[in-house]
Amino acid sequence: MSSKKDRIYMPSGVGGLIRYPDEEKEVVKLKPKHVIWLVVGIAVFEILLKFLF
Repeated sequence: MSSKKDRIYMPSGVGGLIRYPDEEKEVVKLKPKHVIWLVVGIAVFEILLKFLF
């Protein structure tokens, strides 16, 4: 076991990163289910266009 003298403590800086506020206003709120349906709809639309033209 190591004693308290042998411990090495790293600096607790953020390395120049900017920290933004935790609360951000969302302009559009989308559920993951809606995003999946949108992607599936676009894929089906593209397939239909490919067969029609």
